[in-house]
Amino acid sequence: GWLFWRLMACGRRSGDSKRQVILFILCVCVCQSGAETLRYSLAEEMEKDSFVANIAKDLGVSPSQLAARKARVVSEGNEQLFRLNQNTGVLTAKESLDREEICPQSDTCTLFFKIFFENPLQLIRGEVEVRDVNDNSPVFPEKEMVLEILETTSPGSRFPLESAQDKDVGSNGLQNYSLGSNSHFSLALGTGKGGAKYAELVLERQLDREEQRQLNLLLTATDGGSPPRSGTAQVRIVVLDANDNIPVFGREVYEVRLAENSPPKQLVVRVAAADPDEGSNGKVRYAFTQTSERSRQLFELNPATGEIRVAGNLDFEEAENHEMVVRATDGGGLSAHCKVQVEVLDVNDNAPEIALTSLTASIPEDAPPRTVVALFSVRDRDSGENGRTECAIDGDLPFSLTPTFDNYYELRTNAALDRERTAEYNITITAMDWGTTRLSSRESIFVQISDVNDNPPEFTQEIYTMSVTENNSAMLRIGSVNATDADAGKNARVNYALVRQEGKEQPDVSVNSENGDVYILRPLDYEEVRAFEVAV
Repeated sequence: GWLFWRLMACGRRSGDSKRQVILFILCVCVCQSGAETLRYSLAEEMEKDSFVANIAKDLGVSPSQLAARKARVVSEGNEQLFRLNQNTGVLTAKESLDREEICPQSDTCTLFFKIFFENPLQLIRGEVEVRDVNDNSPVFPEKEMVLEILETTSPGSRFPLESAQDKDVGSNGLQNYSLGSNSHFSLALGTGKGGAKYAELVLERQLDREEQRQLNLLLTATDGGSPPRSGTAQVRIVVLDANDNIPVFGREVYEVRLAENSPPKQLVVRVAAADPDEGSNGKVRYAFTQTSERSRQLFELNPATGEIRVAGNLDFEEAENHEMVVRATDGGGLSAHCKVQVEVLDVNDNAPEIALTSLTASIPEDAPPRTVVALFSVRDRDSGENGRTECAIDGDLPFSLTPTFDNYYELRTNAALDRERTAEYNITITAMDWGTTRLSSRESIFVQISDVNDNPPEFTQEIYTMSVTENNSAMLRIGSVNATDADAGKNARVNYALVRQEGKEQPDVSVNSENGDVYILRPLDYEEVRAFEVAV
């Protein structure tokens, strides 16, 4: 006869109540010190790896803590100018710093950086003022200036001279002009709108062409360094015969507003000076004077028509205003001057830039909402509404953005995660400015969800029925049971075992713990037992 028996599969199904599990959760949070800024100074032209500061000492932490928390320094902008030694806590300059190269045409030169710590994530702001040293002498645009002055010019008349340029700033910059001894001219000094010093020749005694046709003067520009540096230029005075009318400009100051990125050759303004004299004495030609080298590169002046046109790339982010002085000279050497002031208007020509500072590439699926995943900053070099930015996450994902400070954002979870439903996320962050024509940029962040053992094994059947012929051989395989687990890795690995029932004799059955194969341990007798149940 046949012996029938059944094996019951015992396990939790999805409808069963789940056990309560106590989880210890490690939350990553950004400790921000919004009010604390480390401030240092360093003289320019110091050697490579020059000492800036002892960060560990100033923050009151040991160098071992810097190494343990993976402290690092990040400079603003693309070039990293400083290096932090985690073993000593010393901040040094990676290269020799040239203030005139880093901060051209700026009275102060401050470099900003941030110190980042991990475990927990912490950000501290810092700044280094690069102090100017007197390493540049004043330089005139030309070694010789030629002034043609009518012999009938009245004493007290003034003649602007080309200004010297000194790349240094403050007391190391241009401070004074002096004129070599002579019997006809003195020197008057003045300060322009932007603080630049200029010099003018003042006629003290009337010229006489028949007595002296030409004078040579030595003009010296001196800075305020210790010791001071100087530069010189020759001023050649050519005495002209009488020409009784000087050119007269229609306006003393021409004010123009011009959009940045205006194309080359675009007309900026046309200056015009009238001279009622006849012939060459009434023919006027135009030239720049007391105008910076940078403005001369950006604008070109037609000497015959007085038209000023764009010659270079105007960039609002580089300079918002340009001032030029135009000299109109007639054929007799008489001249007049006017100012041209150009205000550069901002155009939305810079898209926001996203810089990823810190990223947790993998987070557990049981991480609570508000867990920090990444820290990044957004920067737009435009101004006003063109430089104002906003950030958003593309698509409907369980993540959100939280602004912190200084245009920094935290990427956080905002809902429970389930690795069995979604094992990884490709998060696209879009940063957009508020310009009339809105510009944007994108950054993709890839985050993996690590498995947590939150799913029990499930049998493919609730009841397995197997049969065996009596008088079977020992250790006979009569079938197998199978259970699966939705988790991954070792959390999904299933082991099988018989459930022992107290007070009952255990049947002569065994289950392979690895694959679920069921074995009869000894021969069975149909007349003795026809069926029995065991639980796995």
